[in-house]
Amino acid sequence: MGIPEKYKINSLLHQKHYLVNGELIEWSGDTSSVLSTISSTKEYKQTVLGTIPQLGEKQALEALDSACNAYDMGKGVWPTMKVEGRISAMENFVAKMKTKREGIVKLLMWEIGKTLPDSEKEFDRTVDYIYDTIEDYKKMDRNSAKFEKNSGVYAHVRRGPLGVVLCLGPYNYPLNETFALLIPALIMGNTVVFKPAKHGVLLISPLVEIFRDCFPKGVVNIIYGRGRLLASPIMRTGKIDVLALIGHSTSAKALQSLHPRGNRLRLVLGLEANNPAIVLPDADLDLAINECIAGAMSFNGQRCTALKVLYVHESIVDEFNKRFSEKVDLLKFGNPWEEGVKLTPLPEVGKPDYIQELIDDALNKGGEIINKKGGERSENYIFPSVIYPVNKQMRVFHEEQFGPITPIVSFSNINEPLNDMAESNYGQQVSVFGSDAKTISPLIDTLVNLVCRVNLNSSCQRGPDVYPFTGRKDSAVATLSVHDALRSFSIRTFLAMKDTPYNNAILQDLLDKKTSNFISTDYIL
Repeated sequence: MGIPEKYKINSLLHQKHYLVNGELIEWSGDTSSVLSTISSTKEYKQTVLGTIPQLGEKQALEALDSACNAYDMGKGVWPTMKVEGRISAMENFVAKMKTKREGIVKLLMWEIGKTLPDSEKEFDRTVDYIYDTIEDYKKMDRNSAKFEKNSGVYAHVRRGPLGVVLCLGPYNYPLNETFALLIPALIMGNTVVFKPAKHGVLLISPLVEIFRDCFPKGVVNIIYGRGRLLASPIMRTGKIDVLALIGHSTSAKALQSLHPRGNRLRLVLGLEANNPAIVLPDADLDLAINECIAGAMSFNGQRCTALKVLYVHESIVDEFNKRFSEKVDLLKFGNPWEEGVKLTPLPEVGKPDYIQELIDDALNKGGEIINKKGGERSENYIFPSVIYPVNKQMRVFHEEQFGPITPIVSFSNINEPLNDMAESNYGQQVSVFGSDAKTISPLIDTLVNLVCRVNLNSSCQRGPDVYPFTGRKDSAVATLSVHDALRSFSIRTFLAMKDTPYNNAILQDLLDKKTSNFISTDYIL
């Protein structure tokens, strides 16, 4: 099948500029090619999409200085701006962002292999997230537009920015999850140094000028290049107040260790997970299988919320395996824009070989591929393998595979999956499939102490974005949701004064003259 005209790469996108101090600075140094694993020719060949700058330490520190100057020890235009001013800037930004939908959706497909419906959903969900953040910020401001009095002391409590944020987003949701960090950080008055992910980097290009035009200079700084090369010197300066990262815990720990004042560093991290499903004997198998297919196979399993291991009770495991494997083999593989496609090319060139390593290791330790098409290879894909039986000696049991392979573990006693979850380094979510309230009730009571979200008869997921998104142990630090993210990127700060005629007169004068952006009882409807 040929590539539809509207999705063809007719011209390369050369990102020649980076954003620092409100200026698009042209780069004349080394660049790197952005390649797609999707072939645009009959004979397989990676497609060149464009190029990006390969900036170095000097440019990284210039971006940091720009963000520090814009914050200006809390005196900057952005951190001291009235709430309505920051909201107006964000509304202007999202309005302009919406005009870039078609180009960003196209790049999402080519850069990371996300299906057309999911690429459209990621863009639209991100726009909704921004609008929801604005509305929640208005509500926060309304709730703060007052004075409290306790023990003869008045207090005017608001939330203030933390300072300078280093923002590093993931490749699997390079727009949505990156903006789930970036947007709340900005609207709360912080300034930002932002480096796009390795995959999904060009899709930020249509937005660079919009960032420049909508925010004061130095508030948003966008740099390109290798993460460690740019982020490491930035962290070593000790000038970063918040490390906002969605990725792997090893990267987060390495960067965190470089900061000379670790006690001052706020962490907002979304990290890896090894989310299990537990299928009980009385589960509705049709429902459980459909949800486990969605949970394990959506975007080829390249989601931190994906189901990474399935625990199935021994009394139903044979039937579950048969029907689950048959459904996996029916999933359609193809390019992202093809109708009905569920499996798409993997954006990481080395991922099929890594999945093959997991398969070979499992087979050598007693496992089998139980679906007919499992492990079939092409230049840019390896078909999902369903592995059974799986034991604790296998790598796939311990490693977050982040790709198309699903291990299945049989259990006879519910304490088997519970003990495994307690011993795991991760604690994000779990899916439970069953119908007996007497069985489910104590199970839920335990699971909520092991993970942060228990999904009853449904796959693990992040949304809706109004609900908390976090994890225990190595899965997260801080909470990301519309409501919680605003608080993760801010701190409670307040004016306090004794209730005396002298102070009251000063306060009344401040309120009447409206000379302070912080002290105000006005609010936005």
